[in-house]
Amino acid sequence: MRHDGGAPGFVGRRREVARLVQALRAAPAVVLVEGDAGIGKSALVGRALAEAEVPGERVLTGRCHPVAEPPPYGPVLDALRRSRPVLAGVAGMPPSAGALRTWLPDLADLLPENTAGAGADERYRLTQGLQALLGALGEVVLLVEDAQWADRATRELLLLLARDPHPGLSLVVTYRPEELLDGAPVLGTAYRCPPGVSGGLLRIEPLDEAEVLELARTVLGTGTGTGTGGAAGPAAAPASSAGVAAGTGLASGAGPGVGPGIVPAVARLLYERSGGLPAVVVEDLAALQEDGRQTDPVAFLSGADLARGLRDAVAERLAGLGAEARAVVEAVAVLEEPAGEGLIAEVSALSAEQVSSGLVEALLAGVLSEPEPARYAFRREPARQVVYRRIPGPTRSALHRRAIDALRTGRPQPLARIAAHTRALGDRDAWQQAAEAAADQAVEQGDTAVAGPLLRELLAEADLAPERRGRAARALSGLAANAAYDAASTEVLADIIADPRLPVADRGEVRLTLGLRVAVQGGDRAGFALIEQAADELIAERPARAARALVALAMNERDGAGAAVRERMAKAAAALESEPDEEVAAAYRATRLTFQAREGDPELWPELDRLPRDASSPELVRQTTRALFNVGDIAMETGHDQRAGRLLAESRALARQAAISYLECYSRIALLRLDGLAGRWQGLEERFEAIGTEYPDVAMARVERAMLFGRMATSRGRLAVARAEFESAARYGERESQVTTAIRAAAGLGAVELVERGAEAAAAVLAPAVAMLRQAGAWARAGELLPIAVEAVRGAGDEGAARHLTEEAAEAIDGADAPAAHAGLALARGVLLEGTDPCGAIESYREARDAWRGIGRPYEVAKAEERLARALADRDPQTAAERLAAAEATYTTLGAASDAARCQHVRRDLGLGRMASPGRRGYGEALSPRERQVAELVGQGVSNQDIAQALFLSPRTVEHHVASVLRKLGVGRKDVAEALAETES
Repeated sequence: MRHDGGAPGFVGRRREVARLVQALRAAPAVVLVEGDAGIGKSALVGRALAEAEVPGERVLTGRCHPVAEPPPYGPVLDALRRSRPVLAGVAGMPPSAGALRTWLPDLADLLPENTAGAGADERYRLTQGLQALLGALGEVVLLVEDAQWADRATRELLLLLARDPHPGLSLVVTYRPEELLDGAPVLGTAYRCPPGVSGGLLRIEPLDEAEVLELARTVLGTGTGTGTGGAAGPAAAPASSAGVAAGTGLASGAGPGVGPGIVPAVARLLYERSGGLPAVVVEDLAALQEDGRQTDPVAFLSGADLARGLRDAVAERLAGLGAEARAVVEAVAVLEEPAGEGLIAEVSALSAEQVSSGLVEALLAGVLSEPEPARYAFRREPARQVVYRRIPGPTRSALHRRAIDALRTGRPQPLARIAAHTRALGDRDAWQQAAEAAADQAVEQGDTAVAGPLLRELLAEADLAPERRGRAARALSGLAANAAYDAASTEVLADIIADPRLPVADRGEVRLTLGLRVAVQGGDRAGFALIEQAADELIAERPARAARALVALAMNERDGAGAAVRERMAKAAAALESEPDEEVAAAYRATRLTFQAREGDPELWPELDRLPRDASSPELVRQTTRALFNVGDIAMETGHDQRAGRLLAESRALARQAAISYLECYSRIALLRLDGLAGRWQGLEERFEAIGTEYPDVAMARVERAMLFGRMATSRGRLAVARAEFESAARYGERESQVTTAIRAAAGLGAVELVERGAEAAAAVLAPAVAMLRQAGAWARAGELLPIAVEAVRGAGDEGAARHLTEEAAEAIDGADAPAAHAGLALARGVLLEGTDPCGAIESYREARDAWRGIGRPYEVAKAEERLARALADRDPQTAAERLAAAEATYTTLGAASDAARCQHVRRDLGLGRMASPGRRGYGEALSPRERQVAELVGQGVSNQDIAQALFLSPRTVEHHVASVLRKLGVGRKDVAEALAETES
């Protein structure tokens, strides 16, 4: 027999399962599992039984039922009737178990004779008999389901068993707390977990939206379920194969018409309809699967009735309420949000006393809850929807009208709520007016979560007046301008500009916003075509807005657009003269400052100090924030890292204060990158992963993560991983309007090529990036690309091209305030001079090292130190050894295992001796430094061959180290990472 807890489709809830498994393995145990109907208590218990490897015959299950007069001790006796397979092997049954012969006639042949005389206390004999029988059975799990319906005698019996369980007993009781009589504990107020007994209370919460998505993917066959986690199905007997579809016929991987791309939208709707109750999700999924002809599952679910199980459960609760309580519940269903007694009274037309009485009844019945003091609402949103749909139409309309009247007395009026009630009345004209007023109010209050949906609903109206449509479109595009990039909002803007009813100038406004989102926030320079079209649509009626478009177009560095920068900025200035606009002028100024930063203009910094930080106009603040971010981001490229940190911190703070989410996101990403440059690598990968999860549609998060992971993989010798990451970043760089990403990705990829395939391959990869650098004139940002390009070209045998590139860069950055470019140039000169002027190379490497140290980038310092050591090896071996030791120490501190190993290899090759150390020592069962290096790479999934390449060791030596690591850690290869983390903690 199996206890698979609902597989397939079992998701989340690892902590709850682990707690229950721990208790089951530490009998005696008493575990009280509480949760709402449909929450998946039974499936969770089944999963835990499976993981604890409890044999099916040793799980004795009894269920309570919602009948008026349940038989005493019914679920316990039902459970014991299932004990025959175990009981048949028991010898020497205690005589007291004979008292159960009349209660368990099906087991009479296995029980001793009943020796109790007439007149003995029957209840006492039953209890003693049960204790004796359970003790004879040994290690068993007594599972009592739905104990909220247990009779008093059963609860008292369970209390006795729980207070004094025999050593092998695990008592597991599931129940719905909201249905317990008078809210009393399931085992009574007298129960306390005895000393030496494991377990306790296990509260099961609904699935969150991510878990519903995982469940949908698993069941619909569009993703891979984990097979571990919390319950995902309705109650099912642990002694059967209780899949997620128990009782529904639901099968994994049978989702006609549901492609992987649409599953997230389906999951969001499933979550809204279910409130995270797995049984409701499963019923909806079953309905979706049964309707195999459906091509639009979102439309199907949107129009479908709520799950029957949910409707029946709510109807059952409502049936027990009196008239006043039902009226209160209906008023709360219409109000939708938590409400106080006064508002409920106005909407329900009941007196204060009637409302109070009805609330008490609804609260005791578990229909309503008190989520905040003196505010009442439904415990779950799907239950509210069920009640709302059950209200007769005329009654519902009357409730909505009274709600509108009551809400209008508030100050300020909650216009969004009033609009919702107006829409429910079916008056389209009144709703359009109310919705526009509510959206305006929400925009003024900075509540984009309310304003956005209202505006989208307005624009979906077929009969919306042109003036109102134009205002709504402009307002929505204004919200999108400040929001972090997401595909859904971009699609909405695209739909708006496709609407032929929109006035031309309004279309231009929306198209401008869409173009900016695609080009700037989405990182796709295809957006500039939209911006250019928007400029044409705006120039006649709104020249200032056309100027904003022209300023944006000037930011494009690719496709030869850089040559038109001056022309576009001049046109923008002329347009602003014809229609002065302070906000567009601020955008013009921010763009000009960006250009100064790109060029390494030393006059830039005083200009930044004059930017308005506390302007009353949100757009002025946005442009100041944009300027601070742009300059801070470019300052990292030019090597002003400390200034970059200050500017990015300020832009992040201003963006948060002004609710400019995309600039806050960008600033956070750039600050993470700055941490990487500063050598703060600890935990950086996890932080990048977290921000990528938070902003899944923001391209910058993905590309900076790829750059960082590629850089760190290179330093650790994981060249295949590094190549994949840099290639991913390069693909983004091909689409982006700025050249910086493409140049940085090429530099990383070129370094990998140089190690793996040699100078000619590296030079071929780097040639397009060098051409791009020249075309854009981005020399002030060439600190990373220049040294590797010179090394590759020179290594490929083209000394003249390497010299020309160096001289060209030197001329271009002469006088530029770009420390990183100067440091990169010094390193490139060192590479160029190695063969012809060793002394010049040494001085150049020293210059590069000192420059990087001044900037604050330890990894770059170490690379310069390593080159310096190589150049010094013949002339000053002692200093060379010191410099190489310094580089190796930095690499080791950073976790750059392959770089550190390369230093050791160089030291041996050049005969520079070992690093100073207190002497070789034995490590016993602890990992040696070399073994730790190997273990870290094994934990990252690196093969022995790649470890050998990364650490400059022979394959045989690596095999020896891996065997030693596995022996010392006591684990297999796939568990090394976890074991290593445990040793470090």
